[in-house]
Amino acid sequence: MKPEIVVFDIGNVLVEWQPEAYFSRVVGAERTKAFFNAVPIHRIHHKVDEGARFSTILEAAEDYPDFEPELRMWVEDWSKLTGGVIAHSVRLLRALRAKGIPVWALSNFGEEPFDISCEDHPFLTEFDGSVISGRIGVAKPDVEIYEALEEATGVLRSRLLFTDDRAENIAVAKARGWQTHLFEGPEGWAKALVEAGLLTEEEAQ
Repeated sequence: MKPEIVVFDIGNVLVEWQPEAYFSRVVGAERTKAFFNAVPIHRIHHKVDEGARFSTILEAAEDYPDFEPELRMWVEDWSKLTGGVIAHSVRLLRALRAKGIPVWALSNFGEEPFDISCEDHPFLTEFDGSVISGRIGVAKPDVEIYEALEEATGVLRSRLLFTDDRAENIAVAKARGWQTHLFEGPEGWAKALVEAGLLTEEEAQ
């Protein structure tokens, strides 16, 4: 069944999300290892994805005072922390929209960090619609965020084609009847869009 709407995750699909690599470059591998071993930063950041204020990261310094500089960097260096653009994926997004195929975002992203990233990367404002976890207070893989997108788009679940880099997020979508693609690189995603009959090989370059 040909999809009607294509749904993109953002982190590691359109924009690189490898914070460990950034910290290694800035503070060194040893300090980075100590930070990520001592501070449950991804769990803390997930609270932001679920709707908490971005300042939640800074508040964690009360529990981890030795790593206050790194926690401050997480917030103040957000534009650098998120990494580079995955250019081929952006071309695919635009190629789909150029053909009149609606493209949506379904992403775990804090509201404030997302606003910053939209300023840094204007293509994040080009979606026909978006469901951003920080805006609605629920994050993948919670089923409610998938339900929110289904309600917002109003199309049959079987007509949604979704790509995400995390298998657990793909599994929930697949269980709901969505068409899915586990993102392991833009080349594979391009091939999937061609096979779905949405783009030609030339358009998918």
